[in-house]
Amino acid sequence: MGVLFRIVAGIRALRVTRLSWACLAWGCIGLGTAGVVLPLLPTTPFILVAAWAAPKASPRLNHWLDHHPVFGPNLHAWRTQRAVPRKAKVIAILLLLSSWWLLFFLGTNKVVLGALAILFSGVTLFLLTRPDARA
Repeated sequence: MGVLFRIVAGIRALRVTRLSWACLAWGCIGLGTAGVVLPLLPTTPFILVAAWAAPKASPRLNHWLDHHPVFGPNLHAWRTQRAVPRKAKVIAILLLLSSWWLLFFLGTNKVVLGALAILFSGVTLFLLTRPDARA
């Protein structure tokens, strides 16, 4: 009876673990999708986390994400070349700049603006040092 109990407990733990990975992946997909239209909410990091968590959650979810018409090519470029498409770089940098300027004009605290300037500069530097994705 003890062996059967351990097997059942192991199966339940596996289900809980896969469910946790699935929640993380779907949550990041949702946040990444929302980041397309919301300033200060980046899309790319959330999609990369989703791509990391999806294989741990479900082969089907991983396949869907890898073959998604929008996310799939960019994920493939990142995995194979560690590259970011030039268009994505330009859009990301423009959104970072516009987000910072919006906060500046709204009168955000100077400490927050300074911290964001450092963070955004780091993200911009990272993006600019990645190669452009080849088609």
